[in-house]
Amino acid sequence: MKLERLGGDSTDGQSPTLFRSDRRTYVVQGWSTDSPDTIEIPHRLIRHLEPRTCLGALLRDTGHGTFMLTGDPVTDTEALEQIRLPEHESAVEVTIGTERRRDAAPIIR
Repeated sequence: MKLERLGGDSTDGQSPTLFRSDRRTYVVQGWSTDSPDTIEIPHRLIRHLEPRTCLGALLRDTGHGTFMLTGDPVTDTEALEQIRLPEHESAVEVTIGTERRRDAAPIIR
């Protein structure tokens, strides 16, 4: 899987980072938790999402500036080589959702 870095807190791969994959998904690098399919990410990471998209997964707010995000653990060797995860971090893959705002005009087809 090939990744395009969309943004994060550093350029050296040592902090939560958002990527878009060639499989039309988001790959999210974050702090490891007790569950291999759940990571913790800072709220500010979602500002790097592509316009009019969202993470296609439920975010659970921790109440201290971070979200818990559950997705498919990244095991693809090529992707992991690009991410270069430190020991205290892991990555999950989630679908790219379409942003739907309640105040948006209806789509006429």
